[in-house]
Amino acid sequence: MPEFRKDPVVERWVIIAAERAKRPQGKPERVHMADTGICPFCPGNESMTPPAVLVLAEDNALPGEANWSVRVVPNKYPALVDQENLAPRTDGLFNSMHGAGAHEVVIESAQHEIGMAALSERNIELVLHAYRGRLRQWRGDQRWGYALIYKNQGAEAGATLAHSHSQIAALPMVPKEPLEEIEAAKKYFASAGRCVYCVIAQRESEIDRRVVLENERFMVFCPFASRVAGETWILPKRHSSCFESGSKEDFLALARSLRETLVRLSRCFNEPSLNYFLHNNPLSEPENDYCHWHLEILPKLHHVAGFEWGSGCYMNPLAPEDAARQLREASL
Repeated sequence: MPEFRKDPVVERWVIIAAERAKRPQGKPERVHMADTGICPFCPGNESMTPPAVLVLAEDNALPGEANWSVRVVPNKYPALVDQENLAPRTDGLFNSMHGAGAHEVVIESAQHEIGMAALSERNIELVLHAYRGRLRQWRGDQRWGYALIYKNQGAEAGATLAHSHSQIAALPMVPKEPLEEIEAAKKYFASAGRCVYCVIAQRESEIDRRVVLENERFMVFCPFASRVAGETWILPKRHSSCFESGSKEDFLALARSLRETLVRLSRCFNEPSLNYFLHNNPLSEPENDYCHWHLEILPKLHHVAGFEWGSGCYMNPLAPEDAARQLREASL
């Protein structure tokens, strides 16, 4: 049974989830595991995963092809489990509670593609619609405070299976990093009367040295204080606190932006392992003027080591201005 434990000094929650050690360890390298019939995410192997909670299909599927394009399934080896017991336990300084939550896998394609950059724009759009559908489902559940959408692509980024997939976890609290972001954004709004992310988007557009690409709805840029080489953010240009409130046109433009960004990262940095995650409005909060959802992409081009772990301060060997220039110049 997983368990939340709270650090008594910095008030950071961690999840103790021993069951995760039983996950199958595939080969996240560039191999085609579907040929051996062992990939649980490939068509024909649907029985190897729990039953899907959401299935989306492209409109133009051909006879004989898989009858799905994106599947969302409960994680077979969850870090959190769906249960009602959220009662905290206290032993002096040490606070804990049951590892209640939800943990799902978004299988991003019926094709055995290893990198999301290989997916079509339409396929990525369906992935985004899957994210929206699950966030909407969980926003109505009073038990959960926050939902984190995240992707581990490649062995160095923590992937254990090669087939392109991402994950969604619903937690009973807002974890430390998004909480600190939201509180800082709320503080800025209280003093300046504006969303700090809207200000960032305006300034980055004016400076134009760190912008990778723009369309009518989204800006892609390497942030001023990038933590790692090639760190890239995708930010809606119109203020929006909830990812799932986007329109059909928003998701089409976002799919285009995300695919082009991933292709540029792949070609510029030789198909790097990467993580991305969506920072969104807490599930328990209504739309507001200070929280501004955004997607953060962190390529694994160098190792985070002792200095970073010990200090909380990152060393980045590639200036974001240079990273943005390289990404702009990458051929498509």
